[in-house]
Amino acid sequence: MIYTLTTNPAIDMNVNSGVPSYTHVNRTTDAVYTPNGKGLNVSFTLAHYGVKSTILGFFGGFSGNYIVEEASKMCPVKPVWIDGITRVNIFVTTPEGELKFPNAGAPVVRSKQEEMLELLCNAPNLDVLVVSGSLSLEMDQTFYDELFDLCHERGAELVLDISHKHLAELVEKKPLLIKPNDEEVAEIFGVNVHNEADVLLALHKIHERGAKNILLTLGGEGAYFFNGKHVWRANASQVEVLSTACAGDSTLASFMSIWLDDPSDVEKALTRAMATGGNVAMSAGLGDFALVEKIAESIHVELVE
Repeated sequence: MIYTLTTNPAIDMNVNSGVPSYTHVNRTTDAVYTPNGKGLNVSFTLAHYGVKSTILGFFGGFSGNYIVEEASKMCPVKPVWIDGITRVNIFVTTPEGELKFPNAGAPVVRSKQEEMLELLCNAPNLDVLVVSGSLSLEMDQTFYDELFDLCHERGAELVLDISHKHLAELVEKKPLLIKPNDEEVAEIFGVNVHNEADVLLALHKIHERGAKNILLTLGGEGAYFFNGKHVWRANASQVEVLSTACAGDSTLASFMSIWLDDPSDVEKALTRAMATGGNVAMSAGLGDFALVEKIAESIHVELVE
């Protein structure tokens, strides 16, 4: 069983607006509210492809109740309830581009962190734990180490999609898969990615540090996957981007929906990943995945080395 953990979930509010003004009221239209958080998006995307998972996370207040209620319609949810109010993030699409306003989120005290660890200790059939997104306030980076220790004790694999600098040390614990982007590779591992030679250097460096598999996403420049033996490259789909808020999460989940069952079928997994991420980028939130198959026709996967 796959479990996804979002330590700092949110309601995402996606709206459209005109060119931003500092002197007039900026009115918005087409508001879309979605239960969100990187791990939740992974579970929702996995569910679309028929892969079961259970959602874990810290939730509080009216917004936390809304997320759990809505998410439960798609996947089982095991919440840890906290004081405070789960954050609301705002994404405003304007003619000049997308404005992103993520909030810090409610603090998660140590006793609630321990409650989550206990929940995972007793989670039935824990095979893979996907940890995504930022830590909530009052959470130390050592919480990631505790998750690793727990997974190792239970014989489970860990997948990481985090931008915390502690990832540089966490890869030494040999996660099954990590999904950094080019900015995170530069900030965390010290490799600036400008061309394919830089990509290959980064992939080998991260693998040598301990990561078993790396899915490196480059936005409109596509993605690379390295399993320690071979590197594959996939182009990005050429779509009209509305919001990138959920695209990376859906890319990871759709890749895993094939690759976890058949690690040899990288080409099919990358094709689905890039097509899904492209389709989601056309939507406010995750959208309905309606164009994935059509977009997949434009995705080309090549073996680089």
